[in-house]
Amino acid sequence: MQESLRSQIDSNLSHLNALIRRGRSLRETLTSDPSDKSALVANRAWQQDCGVAIYQLSGGSKAHWLARAFSEAFLLRADSGQVIEAVAPGEIVERLVGVLGQAILSLSRMGDGQIGSTSSPSAAPPPRRFEFVHNPRLRPVVEQAYIDSRDALEQGRYDTALVHSCGILEAIVTDALEYQGLERAAEAGAPAGKIADWSFNDRLGVAERAGLIRGGCARLPEIARRYRDLTDGDGNPQWTVTERDAKRTAQVLHVVMKDLDPGR
Repeated sequence: MQESLRSQIDSNLSHLNALIRRGRSLRETLTSDPSDKSALVANRAWQQDCGVAIYQLSGGSKAHWLARAFSEAFLLRADSGQVIEAVAPGEIVERLVGVLGQAILSLSRMGDGQIGSTSSPSAAPPPRRFEFVHNPRLRPVVEQAYIDSRDALEQGRYDTALVHSCGILEAIVTDALEYQGLERAAEAGAPAGKIADWSFNDRLGVAERAGLIRGGCARLPEIARRYRDLTDGDGNPQWTVTERDAKRTAQVLHVVMKDLDPGR
């Protein structure tokens, strides 16, 4: 990678991380007091700085994936698909922080050599596989886990690939369950307590009965259903994960991704 491009990437990453830190601080203040005048003024300045950064990274193109994500962050849609006119300031801040996180992931991939050295930050390919995830802070996390899982599978590290695939599966199903709410989950025979306290199998079962996903998880290997127990307290593997197990788990993940995002 050219030294000038490496320097440009590092500079952009530093600036984006600083914007995220400011955003998180603003979100805490606005969540506790949405009418805080000083925070609202600081929020407007922060949004302008975010806009400038996104404009530069997208090459000034409104059609660029990053520019579109920035614009869409100011909109919040109801379950019916209609745009809600009034959105809480803290919610917008959270969504913008998620967009900045996507930008960081894309730039980081470029810095790791996953994108050609002749590319520019504005040309970085969008991580669009998980746009259906409702929590914007979760999207870059599962995107990176997806990349790690694919790489591990190609390198024959089947236990790592399976754990990453199962982690993504659990995360996106949990996100869908949380978005629909406990009331609908209860109608689908959900266990008592918070979703975070349910087992992996419980989450998959409730999501299927609630119609969020179809029957693809029936093909999930038993070792995948117990993926949290693959290692002991010291991180030593307890079972051997075969190539077949890892590949089938990845296939189930892709099926569930299609269920949660029918348009993909």
